[in-house]
Amino acid sequence: MFHKSSVKKVLALVIPVFLLLIPVNYGAVSVDQIRLTMDGKDVTASAAPVNENGRTLVPVRFISEKLGATVTWDGVNQTVFVSKGDKSALLRIGSRLVEYNGGAVCQLSDVAPKIINSYTYVPLKLIGNALGIGVDWDEDTRTVVVDSTKTSDIEPFFDVKITSLLPGAAITGKTSVKITVPESVSSRTKETKLFLLDKDTGKGFVVADIKQLAAELEYLPRVEDRGEKVLVAALYDGAGALVGGDAVQVNVDVTPEVSLMGLQNSDVVANTAAIGQTLNFLAPYVRYEMENLTSGKVTAVDQQDPQGTYTWAPTAEQNGSYSVRVIAYDGNGNAYESQSVLVEVRVDKRISLTGVSAGATINKPVTLLASRNFDVSETQYVVKDVATGSENILATIPYGQYVWFPGPGYSGDKDLSVRVKDVRGETYESSPIRVKVDGSPKVLLKGIGPKQVVTGETKLSADSNVTLESVSYVLTNTAAGTKRTLTSNADRTLSFTPSKSDPADMAIQVVGTYQGQTIASESVSFKLYLGTIYGPKAIIEKDKFLGFASGLAKGSSDQTGMSAALQTAQAILETGWGQSVPVDKYSGTLSNNLFGIKGTGPNGSVTSNTWEVYNGVSYRVDAAFRAYNNVGESWDDRNSLLLTASRYEPFRAVMYDSTLGAWAVKRAGYATDPQYPIKLINIINQYNLLELDKVGI
Repeated sequence: MFHKSSVKKVLALVIPVFLLLIPVNYGAVSVDQIRLTMDGKDVTASAAPVNENGRTLVPVRFISEKLGATVTWDGVNQTVFVSKGDKSALLRIGSRLVEYNGGAVCQLSDVAPKIINSYTYVPLKLIGNALGIGVDWDEDTRTVVVDSTKTSDIEPFFDVKITSLLPGAAITGKTSVKITVPESVSSRTKETKLFLLDKDTGKGFVVADIKQLAAELEYLPRVEDRGEKVLVAALYDGAGALVGGDAVQVNVDVTPEVSLMGLQNSDVVANTAAIGQTLNFLAPYVRYEMENLTSGKVTAVDQQDPQGTYTWAPTAEQNGSYSVRVIAYDGNGNAYESQSVLVEVRVDKRISLTGVSAGATINKPVTLLASRNFDVSETQYVVKDVATGSENILATIPYGQYVWFPGPGYSGDKDLSVRVKDVRGETYESSPIRVKVDGSPKVLLKGIGPKQVVTGETKLSADSNVTLESVSYVLTNTAAGTKRTLTSNADRTLSFTPSKSDPADMAIQVVGTYQGQTIASESVSFKLYLGTIYGPKAIIEKDKFLGFASGLAKGSSDQTGMSAALQTAQAILETGWGQSVPVDKYSGTLSNNLFGIKGTGPNGSVTSNTWEVYNGVSYRVDAAFRAYNNVGESWDDRNSLLLTASRYEPFRAVMYDSTLGAWAVKRAGYATDPQYPIKLINIINQYNLLELDKVGI
């Protein structure tokens, strides 16, 4: 038997002491009044209880020793392994997950093991469960009673139970996880989560999260989840405190299944077809393939939304028999194909004119375009006078759009159409669109738009629906009302080079002469600034941004449940690794605005550029962008948008998962780039950002 001093030495250097935790209300009774007995002997002096936050903790290290159990401490992984005969328990510091008998039985403890003053403390029930001994509480004498002559079964800490899966169950695809919840727990539950944890580390991922009580959750596994895991259902109250849960060991071994939706064998596609898929695993993206069985030509659409649909719109030239399939990919790039569906494409040739609408008045340039579902060799845009029936060909081109700025000769009611020849020489014409044309002589200014800030040489030009005899540009000093006329070049253009003597507030219009008459464009007000212009700045060195952003993302994820991997990838993509953060273009003041949100922020706003279009020309104007006192405020503000705006509700339902979240935020309209989700997923994979989403319980 160890000497008392030897026990303390081993305790401090090798094996942490176990602690009893009994969640009872002792009122005003001090912790010194609680006794601990083992097999009738009072051992309180050797194992003094500890009170922490109203909970009584009692050390029980020597209980395991007295019963002949072996205790192993792993300082690297912060685990304690208790074993005796065919019974054992694996405990992890800071984790509620407990595995008995090699994981044959898993459960959640109401309190996670923790280290206090270099000693490990655990609920005594865990020891009773692990070694099958009797542990009781004597209320009359305020005594914890350990009786090695009594045996006990493994008792749960919570009455919550996973009912749809037995220990060791095989997870081969999408799985429904059902749980029973007593009323005492359900009445307090505000959130239900499903965790998939690694059996060896106790760490893993949230795989389902519902912001209410849920008796059933869906687990959509990744192929990469393969192996022995622990599936945990956990229920939380409004403050985020655990109120119940259960755990079960499972074996994840996904057998990928992919089915094409939206088409069945022998279907006829006469126009368009919305196709999608059902998958029994979580795929980063899918690919659609439509093979012409006569020519063997394959039309492929790659990197599509695995939870979305794709509209297949075959052209008339593609008529024939087709084999259609969908291919889903796992996180390692492995492909899994659906069965092919055999369909017939029988598309009639269709053509229509776009760019104008029936009943519209045309008094400025319009862009006409043929919308068609077949190839053409010639395109004609046609205008027909309603009163006389006379027809004019506006333009004859192979294909593409035509900008029409009708002049005086076209005034009146007109029918517009487009006429094309297919590759066989057959002619097709759209239905006419009746419009009213105001062809009065007009001239439009190009090169400067309303509220533009001109900072240097600017090329000006005039667009007119008549042939102008002369063109000039008139500058107006807005404050003084004085005017200055600039004569255009022979091609009616002008390079305007402002000088420092020019006023800050100006207006400009183009003036032309036609058949002895003067016509002028509208007057466009603009600002002139010839001082220093400041461009975007870096918020931090590029090689430090990953650590910087992931720290913010992790903190945000802990509070909101939004994938830290997804947040970090978005910050990398949208800020250019933190190297392009808006500043005030006139003062250089840093905005700390990582996501380019317009408006006024906690620190006011900065003036930067945004784009507008005037008379077909893009130009920059000043816009107010939110300024923040620090980057953290910017991060929280962007997340607040995602967490509160109604259009992002579908995103919030899956924001715990980086892949599901990347596609959901795109469907909600966060980004217009069709490749936005793929870019995020690629960043996450390249920099192993999924590690940021690993959690315990």
